[in-house]
Amino acid sequence: MDVRSARLLEYPLIRDRLAAATNFPPSRRLAEAMEPSSDAIIVRRLLDETDQTRAFLSGRPEVGVGGARDIGPAIGRADRGGRLDPGELLAIGETLVAASRLGDALRPVELPRLHELSRLIVALPAVRDRLLLSIDPSGEILDSASPALGGLRRAVRIAYERLRSRLEQLVHGSELGSALQEPIVTLRNGRYVIPVRADAKGRVKGIVHDQSGSGQTLFVEPLIAVELGNAWREAQLAATAEEERILDELSSLVALHAGQLRDTLDALARFDLWAARARLAEEMDAIRATESDGAIVLLSARHPGLSGRVVPIDITLGEEFRALVITGPNTGGKTVALRTVGLLCLMHQSGLHVPAAEGSRLPILQDVFADIGDEQSVAQSLSTFSGHLRSIVRIVEATGPGCLVLLDELGAGTDPTEGSALAQALLDRFIRLGALVVATTHYAELKVYAHETPEARNASVEFDLETLSPTYRLTIGLPGTSQAFAIAERLGLDQALVDDARGRLTRAQQDFERTLAAIKESQQEMDEARETARVAEARAVEARHAAEEERRRARAERAEAAATAREEAERAVAAIHEEIAQARALLARQTLTESRLDEAMARLEERLAAIPTATHGPETPPDPGTWQVGQRAATRSGWVGTISTIDAPKGRATLAVGQARTEVDIADLVSASAADAARLGAALPGRSARPERPGTGRRGELEPAVPPRSPAGRPARPGTSSGRTPERRVVPSTLDLRGARVDEALEMLESTLDRAATAGAGRITIVHGHGSGALRDAVRATLAKHPLVSDWRPGEKGEGGDGATIVTV
Repeated sequence: MDVRSARLLEYPLIRDRLAAATNFPPSRRLAEAMEPSSDAIIVRRLLDETDQTRAFLSGRPEVGVGGARDIGPAIGRADRGGRLDPGELLAIGETLVAASRLGDALRPVELPRLHELSRLIVALPAVRDRLLLSIDPSGEILDSASPALGGLRRAVRIAYERLRSRLEQLVHGSELGSALQEPIVTLRNGRYVIPVRADAKGRVKGIVHDQSGSGQTLFVEPLIAVELGNAWREAQLAATAEEERILDELSSLVALHAGQLRDTLDALARFDLWAARARLAEEMDAIRATESDGAIVLLSARHPGLSGRVVPIDITLGEEFRALVITGPNTGGKTVALRTVGLLCLMHQSGLHVPAAEGSRLPILQDVFADIGDEQSVAQSLSTFSGHLRSIVRIVEATGPGCLVLLDELGAGTDPTEGSALAQALLDRFIRLGALVVATTHYAELKVYAHETPEARNASVEFDLETLSPTYRLTIGLPGTSQAFAIAERLGLDQALVDDARGRLTRAQQDFERTLAAIKESQQEMDEARETARVAEARAVEARHAAEEERRRARAERAEAAATAREEAERAVAAIHEEIAQARALLARQTLTESRLDEAMARLEERLAAIPTATHGPETPPDPGTWQVGQRAATRSGWVGTISTIDAPKGRATLAVGQARTEVDIADLVSASAADAARLGAALPGRSARPERPGTGRRGELEPAVPPRSPAGRPARPGTSSGRTPERRVVPSTLDLRGARVDEALEMLESTLDRAATAGAGRITIVHGHGSGALRDAVRATLAKHPLVSDWRPGEKGEGGDGATIVTV
């Protein structure tokens, strides 16, 4: 990548921010050496590293390289045979501790880049433990570093105490008297001495090691303390020799594992660099841009160097056009837009996330070239135009397919006519070379060029004339104006001068400016309308999602209620079987009297009434395709049989019960399980065993699912006719309308009220739920005017609350 262009685009500032986010020198050096790559494989790998580390740290923010030190120089010196000091050995031990923690955290991770990195971390536990058992946290060699060191150090302390004690006795006794300058013991040249007055040196026998600056005091080691001093010094030398041997041994241990230590240090540095990239991405609220096939699409992009309230911009380049010409007033944000595009491309190709919105796409560019700023130089006799041109010459020679070229104030600094012509020629050349180009200008000729050239587009930065400040918003598709006259008026320039200046514009220029202003106004109106439509669509989608969720919840509640009812029905059927078995036993013993038969039938009726058919709620009729020939089914009118034929297009089916056949609506079919339970009452011994009269229902003919009842409400006696006794049907005690539409719910309510009135049911419960309240209001409005309803009230606590209505029929 072009180094000079990267500097103009402020890439070094990003590199510095990344280096500041690292935690120790090796990773900081890696950050400072970061460069964008044009190799797609390398860029993808770098972005994967940032992605995976960011995902990992979002759940484990405490993981890092805390405690690691820059041990590279120490490893090198040990590898060359040098002796390491205790501080360096301690740093290596602490770094191995940090490596062990990081390795343990990364090995279970399934993210491939991090797992691969964990395999490079070698914690060397034996080396780590040896170092930490030999060096204390303050960097001193521990007595436990070797078996001999502790004893040697004790010998030093004993020799020192003996020497010191003897000298203290000497200076504080009466033996020397007034010969001492002061009664103290001090150290000179590594030997303990006492201060003796020069005029009394003959009174103290010993070795003179030093004298004061005035010559009045001599520092003498008394002869009686020389042997003790020698013993102390010899003990010191022995301990020092053992310490040096230990350091040599530990240094050799480090040298033996130098390669693994370097690999571990490199892995720590790489992880810390990846973590720094992840932290920088979080700090900038950045995303990984999707890799594109040559197009730049930046949504809500922000320059990472700006602070405070930053206005994001949208930029598209390389799909329908390859050149973008940005125009507008000075300080309007043209150069910032230029730098934003270039810098975000360089960041992307360095493995960094970019501060933009999801959906942004960036290509892998071969190079990025920029000519931004004033290149004039008095020393080199370069004008502004010459400086720009020298830079452009270099860019033209190096540009090719897959490059991005950023040109600020293209063609400026010379005659406007010639400058604009040169600018158009340059844009044509870059387009033919296959490069992407973004240029800023004030030339009207370039606005026309971008409008008429298929491979180019105009863009503009907006300016608020009321506040004389830029809005920094970028609009693609419309050229901008410099607003020179408007700004001059706002700043107080004589109106006559401004009018005179306007009058000097050609008619074509005036028409162009008026047309441009009209187009901008129309564009703003369209943008406002589009935003209003977007908000309305978002609200509609939200409402649809809420309705779907309510429907899903109602279906789930209905399914749960149906499952509960099915379980209760199965228990009731089992109880009926038990009653039948008891009746058969009584019949076998010839003890089944009429009264006992009546009692058994009454119990069966109670069991049948307990089957919770109403708790199924408003069942949605099965899809015709779900019924199959041979499947048992029942009709809502009470007939139970086997499906023999199905005519799905007409919605009809033939139901067979023994030898008989009947044609019914498929929508009228329900599960046969509840009907089977009701039929068990009719199967008691003594009822089916007796001869049946015509019309009472022999086996093989259509039979009602519920046994006929006598006018007194008791089961019909065997042999009696059921033709004159109206069928008493089991009426649900609860009607569940949740999940049904209002029209469906009212139809089911009407049917249930009719059946309840016919059967003489006193009270039923209507379950409509809370929801929006529409279903509840419709139900209660119907009940209020229904002729079969004598009274109704909302449910109380324990009855469903306001989600249910209690009806007296």
